[in-house]
Order: sequence, then structure tokens, then C-alpha cells
Amino acid sequence: MASATGRIITVRTVFLILGLVFGVCTLVLVRQAPEHSFSGGSWPGRVAELAVGWALAGAGFAAVKRQPTASFGLTLTAAGLAWFLLEWNNPGVGSAIVFTVGLVTYAGCAPLVAYAVLSYRTVRLSAADRLALATLFVSAFIGLGLVPAVLTDPAATGCATCPGNLLLAHADASAAGTVSRVGLWLTVAGVLAAAALAVLQLLRSSVVRRRMIAPVVVPGIAYLTLVAWWGVHSWGRGYLSNDPVDRRLWFGQGAALVAMVLGVAAEGFRARRARSAVAQLVVEVAGSPPPGGLRDALAGLLGDPSLKVLYELADGRLVDGHGRPSVTAAGQAVTRLVRRGETVALVTHRPGLLDDPQLADEITGAARLALEHERLQAESAAQLEDLRSSSARLVEAGDAERRRLERDLHDGAQQRLISLALSLRLTALRSDSSSERLHEAEAQVKAALADLREIAHGLYPNALADEGLAAALEMLVEGHPMRIVLGPLPDGRFDPPVESAAYFVVAETLNRSYQSRLATVHAAQTNGRLVVDIETDGQPPRDLTDLEDRVGTLSGQLLVERLRTGGTRIHAEVPCAS
Repeated sequence: MASATGRIITVRTVFLILGLVFGVCTLVLVRQAPEHSFSGGSWPGRVAELAVGWALAGAGFAAVKRQPTASFGLTLTAAGLAWFLLEWNNPGVGSAIVFTVGLVTYAGCAPLVAYAVLSYRTVRLSAADRLALATLFVSAFIGLGLVPAVLTDPAATGCATCPGNLLLAHADASAAGTVSRVGLWLTVAGVLAAAALAVLQLLRSSVVRRRMIAPVVVPGIAYLTLVAWWGVHSWGRGYLSNDPVDRRLWFGQGAALVAMVLGVAAEGFRARRARSAVAQLVVEVAGSPPPGGLRDALAGLLGDPSLKVLYELADGRLVDGHGRPSVTAAGQAVTRLVRRGETVALVTHRPGLLDDPQLADEITGAARLALEHERLQAESAAQLEDLRSSSARLVEAGDAERRRLERDLHDGAQQRLISLALSLRLTALRSDSSSERLHEAEAQVKAALADLREIAHGLYPNALADEGLAAALEMLVEGHPMRIVLGPLPDGRFDPPVESAAYFVVAETLNRSYQSRLATVHAAQTNGRLVVDIETDGQPPRDLTDLEDRVGTLSGQLLVERLRTGGTRIHAEVPCAS
């Protein structure tokens, strides 16, 4: 990567030096034969000659500096050099080498500018773009340049002052004229196609992208249109020349190219502003913002409140900075923030907001540490939520199994014991001899039935499922050996997992408070949470881990507090939906 960047810097420096040299040499050549030049040798013409060429080269140099791997900057610099080459086939240049180079390359500016316009802020050229550009390059460098140069002898055409043509292979003025006309037609077709494709690109772009590329693309379209006009004006004579109309068109082309350069400069200014904003983002996220803080910073920076920063888990799910599941909203654009070929995050935003890939890259680089930090936090939070959900499912499965066992005991063993007790009673009534033993057996069956009912109630009280938390707690108090005072209780129903957690916190706490003789229980719904408080006059139970886990699976909390009176207070809060 470093060697590639070094090569780009070297090429950029060479192009810059060539631009300076070509500009000075062109002025010298024009002074020798101003009547054959486009600038006409006047001071305005000379200033325009240098201003356009050097402006293109300088803008391309700056563009390469901003984006070393993009071809736009180098192409723009090459277009600046080609702008000067238009003057090099001047009969008064005095050098066969310079004259020959001018014969081949004098029409090379148009295809280079067309390529710069169509490739500006474009990831990939379309097939139509490539066809139009191929037509332009072939027509400019071969149809108008190389082939006519091979067939043209300047001295034979009456140009006594022209230097020699080093590429002359066979002098054939008729064939050279035919090829030039074909090249001229192809050039006009190519520039018009390129201009039309650039207009289509503008129309298809989003509002944000159109606003971003228009300062460069619109002047480029104007330039290509003037080149087409120049070609149409030259159809009568079959070659490009420098009559008064040609010179006015040349000045118009120069003005369009300067406007294009100003658009590139405006883009550079906007890029600097973006970097300044990104630098502000670095300051804001430097302290590892809390979960979701990066989204807030980016939304403020880009002015899009609907913006989201999402992270992709290994299983393909998308989560936000808090680790909560999320999806891309309909109508929202999605931009991947990529670092070293790996997607760091996905940003959903209003369409066109991040059409500039450079801005996305700068955000990725600036917020790299914050993105990595929040991504790890999001993954951890998602894993924790998965674990909590898994635990909740296990608790729900356990409660369901408790209810099943309670029903099986109630509908199965309990009913059989009741039937057995009735049978023993009937047998005792019919048989006087063994009534004492039968009564004793009946008493044992009733005792077993009572134990079974207590076991079934301990597994899962029927009242909890049928009537709710308040009814279940009232039944618990009635049969409990400890003196329990019930305070206010909520009348409404809650989700079964919430009611089960609250009930078993109370039941297990009271059952494990062996040294307590008095307890107070009250519950209330406050701010979307079911709050349960249990106060006993004894020491706290030794182990409440299972109750903490049960409450924790519902994102609740269980706290144990020693009171100054010597008692214990157990406080449980469980989020509830009703």
C-alpha cells in the first residue's frame, strides 16, 4: 500500500512539472506564430491559455492529493497538459518533434475531460459510458491524430514553413482527409453521447448527490457541448482549425473548464469542512461514548435524526448500540462503514446522505475506536440478552412443568386418594368388625391427601394461574405457620412470568426465614414495574440465588437489606407490561 501511494505521488509530481513546462513552452511557441494559434498571441489569449491549462493541472493535483487511488485527479491533470498540446501543431513551432506530437495529440483534451466528467464520484462506469469514451479516444487520438499524421506530408499540402512530420509513412492527402472527416464525425458523436450520459447521471442521482456533483458535471457538459459545436462547424472543411468562430468556441471551452475547476475547488472546500466536522466527531467520541452515543453524534453531525448505527452479529442479526434487535426501515438507505475490507457497522439514513464515499471513509477512520468499542458493547449486550431470554425460557418451562405436575397430582393421585377414602368410609359403614382399622386407614389416607395437596400447592398454586397474584398471596398467608400481615396488593393481572416471579419471591423468602415470627408483605405497580417488599423480624435467608436468577431473567432486581431494628427487608422489582 505504501509503495502504491509512493508511485502515485511520483506520477503526480511528474504531471505537475510537465504542466508548468508545457505552459511555458506553449507560450513560447505561440509567440513565434500567433496567427496559427487559438489565443492569437494577445495578452487575454495568453492569460486564458495558461489559466485554463494550469487550472486543470492544479485541480487534478489537488484531487489526487485528496484521493490518491482515484483516477479523476490524474485524468484532470492530463487534460490540462492536452489543453496546451492543441497549439503544438502550429507551423511556426520550429521543431519536428514538437510538431509531430501536436499532430497526434491536439484533439486529446476532449476525451480526457469526458472521462473525468463521467467518472467523477462514480464507483464504476456503465457499459454506455465506456462505449462513448472508447469512441472519443479512438476518434481523437487515431481518427484525428495518428492516422492522418501517418498519411500527411505538410510540405505537399503547401505548408512551406511547417517542420517535418516524423510519422509520415505514405503521403496521401485524399485518404488523410477522409479519415479526418470520419474522426470528426465520431468525435461529435462521442462528445454528444458523453454529454447526454452525464445529464442522465444527474437526473438519476439523489438530491444530495446531484448537489454534490453538479458543480463539476454541469460545466463539463457545457464544455463537451462546445466541443461538439466546434466539430459541427468544422464539417465543411473536414478538419479542426482556428478561424474566428473556432477561436470564440475555444474561449468558451476555456471558460467552461475554468468553471469546472472552480467546482472541483468547491468540492475540496466542502471536503475540508467535512473533515473539520469529522474532527469534531473524533473529539465527541474520543472518550468512548455510552451505548447509542455514537448514533447521536453522527445524527447531529449529518443532520439526520432518523439515522441509525447497526452492527451485524455472527448469525446475521442486526442490533443497535444497546444490543437490541433492529431492522433497516423501509425507504432508508444503508451505507456500510468498511475498514480493511471488513464491515464495521451499517448506517441507515435518509437517501443520498452518504452518497459521497469519501465522507463515509473519513467517518470510519475518525470513529474507528468508537465503532469498535460500541460494536463490542453491542455484541456483549446482545449475548447477555440472549442469555437472559434463554434463562427466561428455562424459568417459563420450569413453571409450566410445575403447573403440569400440579394438575397431574390434582387430577390423578389426589382424585384416586379421594376415591380410596370414600371406599374406606363405605366399607367401614358396612362392616362393624373391622371399623376401627378402616377408620384408621381412612385417617391415613386423608393425611396423605392433605400432604399431597400441600405439595401440589407448593409446586404451583392453582389460584395464581386462575385468579392472579393477590389471590395467591392471600391463600399463602392463610395456611402459613408464620404470622404474616398483608399490605396493599395490586388488583390487576400481569404476565404469567411476572406473577410467578413475584409470588415465588414471597413464598420462598417466607419459607426460608426460619427464625422469623412476623412478616409484612405488600406489592404495588410503580412506573411500569411490579415492586414487592417483604419485611421480617429475623435474620435474612442464607441463599436467595435462585430467586435473584428468576427475577434477573425478567431484567429485574432483588435486594436484601438489614434493618436497624434487627429485621430484614427484601425488595424485588420486576418490569411489567400492565
